[in-house]
Amino acid sequence: MNDIGLLTEQFPLLQQLDETGLGILSRSHKVELPAGQVVFHQGDACTHYIIVVAGVVKVLGRNANGRELVLYRIENQGSCVLTTSCLLGAEDYPAEGITETEVTAFLIPLAEFQRGITESEGLRRFIFDSYGERLAKLIGLVQEIAFERIEKRLARYLIEHVGPGFILLASHQEIADELGTAREVVSRQLKVFEQQEWVALSRNQVLFLNKEALKRISTEN
Repeated sequence: MNDIGLLTEQFPLLQQLDETGLGILSRSHKVELPAGQVVFHQGDACTHYIIVVAGVVKVLGRNANGRELVLYRIENQGSCVLTTSCLLGAEDYPAEGITETEVTAFLIPLAEFQRGITESEGLRRFIFDSYGERLAKLIGLVQEIAFERIEKRLARYLIEHVGPGFILLASHQEIADELGTAREVVSRQLKVFEQQEWVALSRNQVLFLNKEALKRISTEN
């Protein structure tokens, strides 16, 4: 299978492209990146549209004090909402993208992206459908941070990420980065859970003792 075949196989919308759209895809660049590599830095010029076909890219914001917030992840068969926004608005990246796993992706140069928007109905529909879906998820994250109690968000995070043996392997700082809050806030709330005998804490580890209680907290209004 050629590179374009790999793209069209994974994205049904791309199977319906016109000749202009297929020509643009043929001028994309396939890249294979190791885990832990920066894909784009905060402040970088945005020069390519990104389509991830395998692996995970974590997109995070960072303030002047170094505090981080995980905004979302570009996973298998995904595009980057910030990249699309920056390309459309001719803006620099406001966040950083880092590979969490080995990643295979295709990069469409800016000039070809702009041509796709104006000249290919199928490629334009693919770009804006992907943009709308991921923008909705990003807005959901903003609403969670703004309106939901930290104990509810933390309980839901623990339930969604618990591993084998009812153990979550993560530092308090890593959890805080995922939730968009301070490490001290996470540590304090985990201590409350521990005092209620819902979890047991040790270094970089959370052991579930009462999963049903955490589920109840995660769904309370």
